[in-house]
Amino acid sequence: MIYINFHGKRGASILPKLLEFEQLKKSHANSSETLLFNKVSAALACHDRIALLGTSGQGKSTLLRILSLLDIADEGDIRLEGVSSKQFDPIEWRMKICYVAQQAVMLPGSVEDNLRTVHQLHHIPYDVQLVNKLLSQAGLEAIDLNKNAADLSGGEKQRIALIRSLLLRPKILLLDEITASLDQSNANRVENMLQEWHRKEGTSIIWVTHQLEQAARISDYVWFMDNHTLLERTSTDQFFEQPETELARRYLQQPADRGALCLS
Repeated sequence: MIYINFHGKRGASILPKLLEFEQLKKSHANSSETLLFNKVSAALACHDRIALLGTSGQGKSTLLRILSLLDIADEGDIRLEGVSSKQFDPIEWRMKICYVAQQAVMLPGSVEDNLRTVHQLHHIPYDVQLVNKLLSQAGLEAIDLNKNAADLSGGEKQRIALIRSLLLRPKILLLDEITASLDQSNANRVENMLQEWHRKEGTSIIWVTHQLEQAARISDYVWFMDNHTLLERTSTDQFFEQPETELARRYLQQPADRGALCLS
């Protein structure tokens, strides 16, 4: 297996497995007989950055929710550092594996209340300096921390929810189209913030995106879902230059409201 480590070098993968999942199966919520996906297996190493790609309806968001224990697979097992999720307290699991939804959920109260809540719940110090740094990097340096969080725009909510998760310093970030509500300038800010965070913290990332240019920028590997399973697991360069399956080739050739690919 070839990887790109967080120093930007290629080589044989020697990093330990951080997260493993095997033979995950999930049916549609409204019909146990209608398959969403099946036989989904993969492993995530420390420092990996994964772009999770595929057409709508393949279960990408559901997979992230299952990995964060916000949803339950019909079959299969998930292990974090070799320990099954069934042996974890879900709260402890979600401190280590943070899911950031496309439609961000704000807790009652102000923006600052939202940022402080994770520290109060988990009894960890509130790092004001880090909060201010992340707000600035995300383009929110001028935000009123006393503002009711429910009154924020969709893009502001997405960024506050992301920062709220980063403050937990998780081992793994699960990101579900978190720049979908942002203009290109702020989307670039978020990408840069996460790239710097990855370099300094080593956090592993699985990022669902429909923007192919973004996928090429932010990942070392691509996981491609189609035909009700995880069809390809390969390096980003290989996926975009020579995908293994016809379904992946068709996906890359589709009209790009996802963004035209440019690897230059």
